[in-house]
Amino acid sequence: MWSDFKAFITKGNIMTLAVGFIMGAAFTAIVNSLVTDIIMPLIGIALGGIDFSHMSITVGNAQILYGAFISAIINYICIAFVVFVIVRMLSKLNKKEEAKARQCNYCKMEIADDATRCPHCTSEL
Repeated sequence: MWSDFKAFITKGNIMTLAVGFIMGAAFTAIVNSLVTDIIMPLIGIALGGIDFSHMSITVGNAQILYGAFISAIINYICIAFVVFVIVRMLSKLNKKEEAKARQCNYCKMEIADDATRCPHCTSEL
């Protein structure tokens, strides 16, 4: 059982997942600081000096911190935007790599960009 566990934990996918998780946690700390220390004060100034971090209402003995909830929503939007930009950039990089191939003028099959003869229909390009 120990050797199976050792083989499982040292596989590439597990290690990649662990690195991604650690990087995600570090990235979350950066985004939290960005939102809490920069964006929320600017939004507060734009809305007339409102401090979101202390916004709360008390219901009975419970204190509802809706300012913290607003900050969490802005955190989510910031993270979602950054992930969107990263995925979009990676998608564009993949499209550029795919662009290295072209179509044969005769049979319309995909051929290498530097080919001089189509391997499918053997026509000269």
